[in-house]
Amino acid sequence: MTDMKKRPTAAPKPVGHVTIADRRQFLIGSAGLLGAAAFGAGTSLGIGRARAQSRAEISFASAAFFGKETFGDLIKAFNESQDRILVKNIELPPPSSSTEVYQGLVQQLARRNGTPDVFSQDVIWIAGFAAAGWALPLDEYFPADKRSAYFTGTLNACTYGGKLTALPWFMDSGMFYYRKDVLEKHGGKVPENWADMATIAAAAQKAGDVDFGYLWQGKQAEVLVCDAVEIITSNNGAILAPDGKSSLINQKGAVEAIQFLHDTIATTKISPQDVLSWDEEPSRQPFTSGKAMFMRNWSYVYPIAQDAKASQVVDKVGVAPLPSFPGGKSSACLGGYQLGVNANSKQREAAIELLTWLSSTETQHRIALNFGLAPTRPALFQDEQIKKEQPFMASLEKVFTGATARPITPQYAKVTLALQSGISKALVSGKVQAEMDALADQINKIVA
Repeated sequence: MTDMKKRPTAAPKPVGHVTIADRRQFLIGSAGLLGAAAFGAGTSLGIGRARAQSRAEISFASAAFFGKETFGDLIKAFNESQDRILVKNIELPPPSSSTEVYQGLVQQLARRNGTPDVFSQDVIWIAGFAAAGWALPLDEYFPADKRSAYFTGTLNACTYGGKLTALPWFMDSGMFYYRKDVLEKHGGKVPENWADMATIAAAAQKAGDVDFGYLWQGKQAEVLVCDAVEIITSNNGAILAPDGKSSLINQKGAVEAIQFLHDTIATTKISPQDVLSWDEEPSRQPFTSGKAMFMRNWSYVYPIAQDAKASQVVDKVGVAPLPSFPGGKSSACLGGYQLGVNANSKQREAAIELLTWLSSTETQHRIALNFGLAPTRPALFQDEQIKKEQPFMASLEKVFTGATARPITPQYAKVTLALQSGISKALVSGKVQAEMDALADQINKIVA
């Protein structure tokens, strides 16, 4: 997700949480020497030097996530669970240093020497790695009957050119926060369409219950693309055509959606002008200070909202799927890290075995409990232990059901910068159709 770079000092850090915010920096940074260095530090990262010669030796590279344990502990557990494969863990920087993670993976995969054999990747890198021929197609290993155990949205994001090139691991998405206490004063029903949301938000403002009706992220940054994906998709619109070769950003569904965002500032005035310069944290702070009725944000907000040291709305916050337009469905921009196999791995079968283990029900269950990272298997949201130990996570199945990938294209780095600029111009000027026409032309030149 975009860069959730600054956690509030008074709030507890949600262990291991990754937001789309943590990832925007890969688009704007230069070479990440930390990532590259990590690949060269084999003996200091992961298992020891003593190795059983009879075991296939492979490596696993991932951004560093922390909770009650580390990913290094996961790899140790895999090594101890069988005697056929020995995995070296390559710990890359955390997702907040996404530039370094991305560049480290690119530098190593581009060498085509088979290292790392298995890797985790931000959802928005999948198409680029696949188009470069660095990611092994997984269709023969994971047929349709095995894929049905995952959320459809994550599978779509893991698919490029009609081939499964990544395997779902853990996820996050945008979601709709609301003030339960204020909503009770205004009908008590969580709005399911955008028009109702705007009406309730305006009424709460007029009554003096809140300063702001609806907070979102309009900064010219990756998070703006995420907000746009959600609202456009909820109006049956799209940014790219299904084949990824042309833009639909200037079609009715998309234009109406962006117009709605503009109108929250200029017409209904349920959003302050400041949202045009806000990413996640500036929009979160007024909400947890009790100044807003509704907000779109990521899952990291909930633990902060429940922390009395950082929040004025403890036990007053609810979470639901984002609203939609008439005839549309709720959509939540997909984030998270997914798994890939190096197309040049010299130990392909061993790599597939590790990949299968990491994405298994048992390992995703462990990750959910020990890292607080949401599983990509819907069945786990019904698990009694997860419901008990991670009650907020267990409530998010309906939100994740609407998870929608950002445009799937190997040209994503260029497309997202164009989207950020074009949508920002439309929101500032109010000339939505004209700006979307210009943006469509620009994107068509990129993806054609």
